[in-house]
Amino acid sequence: MTEGAAPAPRIRVWDVPVRVCHWLIVLFVAASWWTAEAKRMDWHRYCGYALLSLATFRVYWGFFGSSTARFSEFVRGPRTIVSYLKGRWAAMPGHNPLGALSVLALLGLLLTQIVLGLFAVDVDGIESGPLSTYVSFDTGRSAAEWHDSLFDALLWLIGLHVAAVLFYLLYRKENLVGAMLHGTRSFSSGISTSPKSWCSISTVARTGTSAPWMRMERAPSASERPRVPAAWNPVSKTMVSGFGKR
Repeated sequence: MTEGAAPAPRIRVWDVPVRVCHWLIVLFVAASWWTAEAKRMDWHRYCGYALLSLATFRVYWGFFGSSTARFSEFVRGPRTIVSYLKGRWAAMPGHNPLGALSVLALLGLLLTQIVLGLFAVDVDGIESGPLSTYVSFDTGRSAAEWHDSLFDALLWLIGLHVAAVLFYLLYRKENLVGAMLHGTRSFSSGISTSPKSWCSISTVARTGTSAPWMRMERAPSASERPRVPAAWNPVSKTMVSGFGKR
């Protein structure tokens, strides 16, 4: 940056739902690891339920969330990925083409891990997933083995993700962690995003309550009830108003 030049403007990159979801996933993945190591399987199941809810929401937000959260905005094809690797990709808010692959891999592996845990059966059949009764013992044991093995793969992906964040921080001087905390980053002018924050969530929440069969309206008070006009004739059922007789 030249002396006297105005600093690059900061724009909002990550909305509140993306940031909250991201850090809660970090928290519950760590808690899932600890509860499994400590043999606290009751709490391990609760962590799994929380992660399933978070991952499901992230998939939903990837279609209906803000611009940087939508898959259609950051998932790119091979040509764009090659252009990025060659340095011919213009920086945009949100995930870069390689970061998009990391997001898809982490989210897909996390969901697979959770689903396997739902059907997993331990050796003695005591500590099992909530859906293990729908599969045979052998299938449940296979799910448990894959559940254990894929967690190691998930840890490798998380390590790669952390290494990429450190690379950007130390080599490219871009604080990605800070952006995921406060939601903003410095970018050149002319770049904008369309954060929806909680609007789409509130829209979904209002869908049920605004339905006619769910809506409960209070009865009008005496002062709100329409008054019977003095010209009303109960015999002829006619009324004289400013628009004439009807």
